[in-house]
Amino acid sequence: MIDSHCHIDLYPDPQMVANDCESRGLCVLSVTTTPSAWSGTAALASGSSRIKTALGLHPQLAHQRKSELPLFEQLLIDAHYVGEIGLDGAPEFRQHWNDQVLVFTRILDACKKAGGRVMSIHSRRAASAVLDHLEERPGVGTPILHWFSGSQSELERAVAYGCWFSVGPAMLVGEKGRRLAARMPRDRILTESDGPFARVDGRSALPWDVERAVGCLSDIWNEPAKSVEALLHNNVMRLASS
Repeated sequence: MIDSHCHIDLYPDPQMVANDCESRGLCVLSVTTTPSAWSGTAALASGSSRIKTALGLHPQLAHQRKSELPLFEQLLIDAHYVGEIGLDGAPEFRQHWNDQVLVFTRILDACKKAGGRVMSIHSRRAASAVLDHLEERPGVGTPILHWFSGSQSELERAVAYGCWFSVGPAMLVGEKGRRLAARMPRDRILTESDGPFARVDGRSALPWDVERAVGCLSDIWNEPAKSVEALLHNNVMRLASS
């Protein structure tokens, strides 16, 4: 199983979650929300080849943590994955839009300068703006739009650009999420939990809850779960090799 977007460091007992991921043979992209959290989060996966730690600066924290941009640029040398980054156009964060754009564009410029990175990107109510900034910077890397919730036209634009998509059980329980997932290229889909923020059965999602996303995709695509698992495994192998 593959969890391509999980905040391991934000669980009550993050080391236990990391250990359980390893014992279950789960491949995880452990995303962070601030550069200052990256080193400690990476330490949770010490000795594990299955857990990769992404360097992030979450858009909802941009106005509070933009002073950490120099640290982000310093750490990027050793970080092969980037996330969670992006833009958030929800009303409660719109007042900080200029700070979000400042942080996001500077991160993208740093990724381009570093030769490109695999990036897990937040785009809630901001998909068009995210795509605008990506299109202005060829060579920035491979974007994975996490829990994509944009319009059909924005999805088509993202697909044409070459974006990947990560989908989880919380997204796929709703009709809109299932409809969007059905239109995403199957060879560019990954599973995610978005734990502990996403909810499953009234509790925080755990990385191994991605098995539910596999079941949802099996239903949406009308394909056996084993075939879906094989496709997702091939997808992550291709992404890692890129």
